[in-house]
Amino acid sequence: MSVNSKRVFYVKYLAHPIYETILKSRPDVRLDRLENESPDAVAAPIVSAAHAYQIGAARDELARHFHVGADLLRRASNLLIVSSNGAGFDPVDVDACTEAGVLVVNQSGGNANSVAEHALGMLLTLSKRIIEADRALRRAPNVNRNALIGNEAQGKTIGIVGLGNVGRRIAELCRGLLRMNVLAYDPYLSASDMAARGGEKVELDELLRRSDYVSISCPLTKDNRGMIGAREFKLMQSHAFFITTARGFIHDEAALLEALREKRIAGAGLDVWSKEPPPPEHPLLQFDNVLASPHTAGVTKEARENMGRIAAEQILDAFDGKRPPRIINPEVWPDYAKRFERAFGVRPA
Repeated sequence: MSVNSKRVFYVKYLAHPIYETILKSRPDVRLDRLENESPDAVAAPIVSAAHAYQIGAARDELARHFHVGADLLRRASNLLIVSSNGAGFDPVDVDACTEAGVLVVNQSGGNANSVAEHALGMLLTLSKRIIEADRALRRAPNVNRNALIGNEAQGKTIGIVGLGNVGRRIAELCRGLLRMNVLAYDPYLSASDMAARGGEKVELDELLRRSDYVSISCPLTKDNRGMIGAREFKLMQSHAFFITTARGFIHDEAALLEALREKRIAGAGLDVWSKEPPPPEHPLLQFDNVLASPHTAGVTKEARENMGRIAAEQILDAFDGKRPPRIINPEVWPDYAKRFERAFGVRPA
């Protein structure tokens, strides 16, 4: 195999420098960096020659022409694998990749602890009304603490939508630290699987009706876009809090705004938005009982290093003919294997 015969490119940034360190330890791998503003004369030959694309997981940080869809796949005729920097893969049209024989992988689990801790932090901050107290202190010389009475989370019920890596860790923290009851909705898991992960399997409507806290931790798919709307917010208890560290389009922001205005729920913790970051004048940012962050739940030093390492290992696994462990579209493997063999002369395992 000739030097630098396997080509990888990325746009703007990697999850962590460890990714570059690992890839550059391999003389048969070349890593190219592009910018959102890279002229076509620079970008086109790199994209055309690439076998792998390490793509950012945040859709709004990536120029549209670098999102993976039919157009980019036509320009990247040698592309074999698209690897997301994170657990999410919003800028990737998975169906188009499957049609083109391109493998899609993410780094699920690499930031699970960071995201779960963030969700728990939001839960406690909202329940104890810490954010409201903080704002009150900054605005007025005399604060009536009796107007800021909160609630303990211990022994309460949390409903987790999506019991994957993040949801399972949220369940562990809530059960272990606070002895909370955990309800879970996940159509892809059996009741026994859910029980093993610490949750009682229920349907979504029941979860919404019974929970003191509702936490969204599932990936965005075409099936769950808009899953939490006006009807669902009406099912929640008036003292309940809505928390999401998943993706913005899973809940309807307009419906959440209405629920807060009408005091149908007690408040919300929002790490994800339909447009990221949201502008300061966003209506949801005007509520004192809304705790907001700009999609930073998984942004910790530890998570970034995990993501970078896992991503590099998956790319090298693929280049070495192995099956990466975090494949999004496993049904593409036969077509991918044929294309891999044509590119490198060996059949992947």
